[in-house]
Amino acid sequence: MTLRSYLIGMFIGSLLCFGSWGLILVYIDPTNAGLLGFVLFYLSLFFGLVGLFSLIGFYFRRWRARNEIVFAHIGISFRQGVLLAVILVGSLLLQSFKMLNWWTAILFVASVVLLEFYFMTR
Repeated sequence: MTLRSYLIGMFIGSLLCFGSWGLILVYIDPTNAGLLGFVLFYLSLFFGLVGLFSLIGFYFRRWRARNEIVFAHIGISFRQGVLLAVILVGSLLLQSFKMLNWWTAILFVASVVLLEFYFMTR
């Protein structure tokens, strides 16, 4: 797989996920949705954010380090995109269960940052 096809696939996949998330927002009633509606809502948002953050992170890394190998940035950008999406969607989930306050948010973000430090040193 070439870098160009990976980036185009990630972009199209993100657009499709955000499109399905928008359709879920418009057409699914949250009072009658049940568990399936909420799972689809959070999964489509998660996958859309993973693609968006991965692409932004990749282009930022490529812009910042021009003389390095660009393929080395793909894995790091994807991992950090997943972790950022976990922070956002996890915060939304905690808020939906009315469990989000300042200290749980700090603990949640700190745990994800520690996970990233683990992956950086590995």
